[in-house]
Amino acid sequence: MEDRMLNATTLGRAGARNRVLRNTYNLLALSMLPTVAGAWLGVQLNFASLFAGSPIMGSILMLVAMFGLIFAIKRYQDSSVGVVLLLGFTFVMGLLISNTLQWTLRFSNGGSLIAMAAGGTAVIFFGMSTLASVIKRDLSGLGNFLFIGTLLLIVAGIANLFFQIPAFQLTIAVISCALFSVWLLFDLNRVINGGETNYVSATLKVYLDLVNIFVNLLQILGMLGGNRD
Repeated sequence: MEDRMLNATTLGRAGARNRVLRNTYNLLALSMLPTVAGAWLGVQLNFASLFAGSPIMGSILMLVAMFGLIFAIKRYQDSSVGVVLLLGFTFVMGLLISNTLQWTLRFSNGGSLIAMAAGGTAVIFFGMSTLASVIKRDLSGLGNFLFIGTLLLIVAGIANLFFQIPAFQLTIAVISCALFSVWLLFDLNRVINGGETNYVSATLKVYLDLVNIFVNLLQILGMLGGNRD
């Protein structure tokens, strides 16, 4: 009897993990629609020009807005309100991404660079998804190192707003791409192993990983392979 109860409990936990993972992937796919809409609108309206006079203040205001939305999503992650807030957040992220898209589209091969960055992000996503499902060990020990690395990158990014050194910016982009690829593996591993039980929260984390990978890949490709003629 005890064995049957243990088996039922194990199956129940496995089913719950699969359900969270499935819902995460579904909501992640849905979140791409407002992201694309926001990016398209941002490019059409030249959203980046709103902060052209004060890019540092603009960056600070957008960071405050982003963290405010993230806090609200966390607050309502157990209800449908959390889903709506998440989709609204992805629309805002699309507006922010439009800044990098506009910069890339100034190159004669800008469209190709965007397609390459999107393809590279997809490859990293499927690669890390496969790796996360294969790795049996819990990767929660990586969390502290990843968090510290992210804080250092934020500090470096803020410093680069003042110095505007191309080589430094390229270095930050390369390190960011690698760091958020590991974040993606970490977050997917948590869902698969049952460490993350809320699909709204899981989607938010995976989405942020993918956005950061895409934007940094795009910056790397633009700096190394952008044609200005």
